[in-house]
Amino acid sequence: MYEQFEAYITSQATLTQDELRMIRSLASTRRVRKRHFLLREGEICQHKIFVAKGLLRSYHVREDGSEHIMRFSPENTWTTEHDSLFSQIPSRIHIEALEDSEVVLFTRESLEKIHFAIPEFKAYIDRFLTSTLSQTYERIMMNLSYSSEEKYQDFITTFPDVFNRVPLHMVASYLGVSRETLSRIRHAQAQKE
Repeated sequence: MYEQFEAYITSQATLTQDELRMIRSLASTRRVRKRHFLLREGEICQHKIFVAKGLLRSYHVREDGSEHIMRFSPENTWTTEHDSLFSQIPSRIHIEALEDSEVVLFTRESLEKIHFAIPEFKAYIDRFLTSTLSQTYERIMMNLSYSSEEKYQDFITTFPDVFNRVPLHMVASYLGVSRETLSRIRHAQAQKE
């Protein structure tokens, strides 16, 4: 599973074999079974997670039991609970495997060592964080200004692979619409085709 991470990171940054060995020495790998958690709300997040295989979801559960999915993380993506990891405060979200998954884990300390020792890796992380911030901003704008139909269309265009791998109630949760609304939108889309 580390090989998947190495293939990904070398496609994003130019790294020497010594740098790759150092990164490998500071990473750990883990297989996570479907429906198992990498993080539960209230725990202190210990890792930045790279998904080598499988699919994770990050979500919050409200007091009434409703779930609000914040992110799906398929292969070749990162996830974590940044506030908890870097400030060492209790997590406000759960991170759960939706499929049997393989992940590469980095502690806060190991990331700091890598950033300090490998400027190209730090530059990659800076680019990645800028991209993530832009995506988050776009998601906020979408939630504030898109119709339910536009949110649905954006999701299936942006995440076609994820759409086919998760139940519709999770798509509805991610979009912030009811299952009934999502069913209505899908039915209307099917009528147009």
